[in-house]
Amino acid sequence: MSGTKDFFGPYFSEYQKLAFDDGVIPLVEHFAEIALRVRDGGNKMMFAGNGASASIAEHGAVDFTKQGKVRGVTFHDPNLMTCFANDFGYDHWVAKAIEHLGDDGDVVVLISVSGESPSVVNAAKYAKSRGMTVVAFTGRNSKNSLAVQADLNFFVASDAYNVVENIHSIWLTTTVDYVIGKAVYETRAYEL
Repeated sequence: MSGTKDFFGPYFSEYQKLAFDDGVIPLVEHFAEIALRVRDGGNKMMFAGNGASASIAEHGAVDFTKQGKVRGVTFHDPNLMTCFANDFGYDHWVAKAIEHLGDDGDVVVLISVSGESPSVVNAAKYAKSRGMTVVAFTGRNSKNSLAVQADLNFFVASDAYNVVENIHSIWLTTTVDYVIGKAVYETRAYEL
């Protein structure tokens, strides 16, 4: 394949420039403080997104729960999603899940590349009306609807969906490791 150097050089430079900027460090520190407040208060973090963002949300919820000892949940069970989408409309299913399953003091973590997906924007609006903290992971336009609702917004200045999604995952799991206090640890408890 010709032209690979023309593709990979700029492509990897984009990751380097966007993902590893020192400006993200205060965001990670703030998110970690929120997570520790949730853990110490006996609350939970509720994660949601659509498509690949749903996968990132699930990864974050599991790692915060198992590794960081911060209870994390998602709403991506097919029964819950289809029931709530059918009964309340797809644009409102996440907000309704938060309404039914959220408690005072919980935190909502919403992930959307565009920041314009109605299901997560409506969820942010509902969470704010309940006094919940909203953490967002967004891209494309810094003034997107989800970012405007968020108390803390991790923004990737790119229109490239895969780049934004991968950087969201990096920042989310970096926060988990920061809460733990190290990057290398045993993930399984077993005896040899």
